[in-house]
Amino acid sequence: MIEALPARGVPVEQVLAEIRGLRAADRPTHGGRLFAYVYDPAVAGLDDLAMSAYALSAHVNGLDPTAFPSLLAMENALVGAAARVLGGGPDTTAPDVVGSVTSGGTESLILAVKAARDARPEVARPRLVAPATAHAAFAKAAHYLGVALDLVPVSPETLRPEVADIAVAIGPETVLVACSAPSYAHGVVDPVGQIAAVAAAAGVRCHVDACFGGWTLPYLRRLGFDGPAFDFSVPGVTSISVDLHKYAYVPKGVSVLLHRDAGLRRPQYFASADWPGYTMINPGIASTRSGGPVAAAYATLRHLGDEGYLRLAEQTLGAVRGLADAVREVPGLRLMAEPESTVVCFTSTDAELDLFVLADELTARGWHTQPQLAYADLPASIHLTVTASVAPRVAEFGPDLAAAAADARKLGPVRLPDEMRALATTLTPDMLTPELVAGLAGGIGLGAAGSGGPDSTGGPTPERMATVNTLLDAAPPALRERLLVEFFSLLQRPTWA
Repeated sequence: MIEALPARGVPVEQVLAEIRGLRAADRPTHGGRLFAYVYDPAVAGLDDLAMSAYALSAHVNGLDPTAFPSLLAMENALVGAAARVLGGGPDTTAPDVVGSVTSGGTESLILAVKAARDARPEVARPRLVAPATAHAAFAKAAHYLGVALDLVPVSPETLRPEVADIAVAIGPETVLVACSAPSYAHGVVDPVGQIAAVAAAAGVRCHVDACFGGWTLPYLRRLGFDGPAFDFSVPGVTSISVDLHKYAYVPKGVSVLLHRDAGLRRPQYFASADWPGYTMINPGIASTRSGGPVAAAYATLRHLGDEGYLRLAEQTLGAVRGLADAVREVPGLRLMAEPESTVVCFTSTDAELDLFVLADELTARGWHTQPQLAYADLPASIHLTVTASVAPRVAEFGPDLAAAAADARKLGPVRLPDEMRALATTLTPDMLTPELVAGLAGGIGLGAAGSGGPDSTGGPTPERMATVNTLLDAAPPALRERLLVEFFSLLQRPTWA
C-alpha cells in the first residue's frame, strides 16, 4: 500500500528507494527502445546538468517576472533561440517575432486558439479549420474555449489535406486555420505555404503546429533532407508552436509559442484587476509556475549548442532511414509515408499479420511502439518516434521486426468474441456504466482495474494489449472516448491507509 502521508516522516533514503521501486515498473526512458512519450539524445551528463539547473530554480515562481528576473531572462533567451531556429529575428522577413514559454504543446495550442478567438470579438460563433490529422490538442482547445472545430479530410495516399478543401472550409466565422509540421501520427508535413496563403487571402490567422518537428526539421534541412518550408519565412504564417521537451531534449514540460509580432500575441494574455488582491496578468494558462523546467531547458540548450543539435539530427536521420529500410524488408508491411521527419509509421497489408499482435511481439522483444487505431479511410498503424538514442539500436531492430512479424502470423489475428464485438459496434456512449466498463475490462484482461472498492488503486495493464486495441479499434471514436474515460476513472482512485 502506497501512503503519501504517514503518521511519522520517513527517512530520505527510504523515500528515494520507494520511488526507485515504483519506477521499475515504467517503460525505459533511455536506451533507444521506446518509440513514444520520451525523447532521449543519449548524451552523457546531460540529465545531471538539467536536473542540477532544475533544482537551482525549482522554487522560483513565474507568476511575477519582476520578482524573479532570472526566470524572465532565461525565458526570453529560449524564445529568441526558438525564433531563430524557425525563421524569425533580426535580418529575416519576421524581425518582430515574440513568444511565450508554456508547459507543453497542448498549452501552446490552446493559447494559439485563444489569441485567435479573442482577436475577433465580433464573431459570435468562432470556428477553427484544421486537417483531420491535426493533433487532438486542437480538439481540446476548441472544447475548452467554445470554438467549433471544422476538420478537413486528408488523402489516404498523401496523408495531407487538399488546399482547395481548406479554402472551402474557411468561412466568415473562421478565426484560425491550423496545419502541422509534421503531423504527429504519420510524420507528414502539411502544405503550409499554400494553406497560409488561402488563410491570408481570407484575412484569417494561420498557426503551424510544429510542436513535434519544429526543433528538428530545420536541422534536417541543413543536412540535405528536403522538405517544404513551414516557418516564419512563409508569408501568412502568424504563429508557430515548438516543444523544447521533444527534440531540443530538455526535461518536460517546456514549449514555446511564437507570434509574428506583439500585436498578434496581445489577445493571448489574461489580465484581471477587478478584485481586492494583486492584479493578475498571465501569458499562459497557469499563474504560479516553477522555474525549474525553464532553467533546465536553458542549461540544455546552452550545453548542446547549435553544433550539438546538428549532430543529434544527423544521428536521428540515420536511424530513421535504417528503421524505414527494416520495415520495407518485411513482407506484408507498408510505410504509411516515406519518412520526411523523425517518424517511421507503417501498416499491414496482410490480413494474417495483425498489427496489434505485432506490437505485442515487439514489446516482448523489448521494443515499445505506439499502435494507432484506424480512422476514417486510414488504416491502423504503428508509430515510431525516432530519437538520437535509437541510432545504435537500428541493427538490432530489423531482425527483431522480422521475427516478431513471423510470430504474429503464427498467432494469427485477434478474434473478439461475437458478443464483445457486438457491444463495441452497437453500444452508445450514454449506455456505458462503470459496472459495464469494469466487466468489459475484466473480459479483456484488465480486471484488476475494476475492483471497485474505496481503496482500489487499479492494476497494471497486461503485457499483451492486442485484444484491448482490437476492441477499441472496432468501436466508433465517441465510444472509444467514453470507454477510456470510464477505464481511466477506474484506474485513478485514491489510496487509503
